[in-house]
Amino acid sequence: MHQHSWQRSSYCGQGESCLHVAARDSTVELTESSDLTGAILHTTPAAWDALVRALKETRVDG
Repeated sequence: MHQHSWQRSSYCGQGESCLHVAARDSTVELTESSDLTGAILHTTPAAWDALVRALKETRVDG
């Protein structure tokens, strides 16, 4: 098993389920804070970039 350098979302409050992201080789991996060893989504850097860009473009300030 390989080590991850997980980065927690800057929008995460203490005690909440938070998104964690790690870059490894040519993949981006995502999991939630409640179980960093659990289900992990693997994607490409390009797909991750497209998702983040789309979320920023459609963000609604409330």
